[in-house]
Amino acid sequence: MVEHIPLELPDSPRLTGNITHFARALRRAGLPIGPGRVIDAIRAVEAAGFTEKRDFYWTLHACFVNRPEHSTIFAQLFRLYWRDPRFLEHMMAAMLPAIRGVQEDRPAQAAEKRAAEALLDGAEAPPREEEGDPPEKETVIEVDASLTMSTSERLKTLDFELMSLAEVALAKRMLARLSLPVKPLPSRRSSPSFGQGRVDAARSLRAALRRGGEMDMLALKKPKPRWPNLVVLCDISGSMSQYSRLILHFLHAVANERGAGWAQVHAFTFGTQLTNITRHLRTRDVDAALKAAGAQAQDWEGGTRIGQSLEAFNRDWSRRVLGQGAVVLLITDGLDRDAPDALARQMQRLHLSARRVIWLNPLLRWDGFAPKAAGIRAMLPHVDSFRAGHSIASLEALAAAISRPDDAGEKTRLMAMMEGE
Repeated sequence: MVEHIPLELPDSPRLTGNITHFARALRRAGLPIGPGRVIDAIRAVEAAGFTEKRDFYWTLHACFVNRPEHSTIFAQLFRLYWRDPRFLEHMMAAMLPAIRGVQEDRPAQAAEKRAAEALLDGAEAPPREEEGDPPEKETVIEVDASLTMSTSERLKTLDFELMSLAEVALAKRMLARLSLPVKPLPSRRSSPSFGQGRVDAARSLRAALRRGGEMDMLALKKPKPRWPNLVVLCDISGSMSQYSRLILHFLHAVANERGAGWAQVHAFTFGTQLTNITRHLRTRDVDAALKAAGAQAQDWEGGTRIGQSLEAFNRDWSRRVLGQGAVVLLITDGLDRDAPDALARQMQRLHLSARRVIWLNPLLRWDGFAPKAAGIRAMLPHVDSFRAGHSIASLEALAAAISRPDDAGEKTRLMAMMEGE
């Protein structure tokens, strides 16, 4: 819930110009705002008035926000632009190197860096006054950054939620180059072998008949490799929105990579309902694919019904896509509103139908994470591996571990915590 401070207008207000500049900052932050919306906002404020800041906030919100994912960015920019001095300090700190003693330590919140970047883009220092004493010569401080971490290495460990607009764009390019290889599975079908393998009695006898019954050579065969399916269940609720967007960007690259090893990649999103977006991920253009997927999934940044969504998947899709040793990739924070018993039953059924269930949870980025939420406690016993999914480095670790059947991630440690309570 947005907290509003009293709105203090200056002696010579320029409300029209301020609203225009605020709209320009929103546009730089990614909101589709044109001149028509700015005019509508000015007229709406004129009609509604601005006696209370809450009314002023929701008037501009109604004019500038038309998608749920834009609300967070709007709220951060509104607090910064319309006079919240402490918030301004923290936003400036998000854009500059932190200096201890100047600001208090506080982790950045959702969309703060993007809001600061949009508002400060193109900002110039105020001109110096001509009158008065000449300024003293400034001291130039040079910092040797030759041994610091490179931009790409730092970006790999950065939380998706804390990335600025430029960092998100760079992260998408890095994710597009990642792969998710998997080892083939043995199958009952065989193919001819010319080196080593088992004796192919049928081929050996047919070859002998063509030679008048002389069996002078034994034909060999080996198991034909078979590739499993990858089934992705991605949470797109409000708490998972930014993580889901970048992970889906990564999965689009996996679905369109040739020779990666997967037979097929099936993708589903869920919040309050289950949506099949498999056909959209097959579109070659990633922006068009994710735009179409977002248009079909009507519950972006909504509530969470994990148990209800898993029930719909188990009932309508599990027999179609979970055959032949499919691997399930479950992406959610586990914060569910459904009854824990029903959620546990659906997770057990999913686990029994799939070859492996791997759970990616962004909450594992916290060192003090513990399985205290009822949804997490209900789901954890029914997964094979429990891993973090909040950064590029965590997805690289997933790529290295997905073919290891003994990899359990953090499950063993967290299960021991649950049993010790």
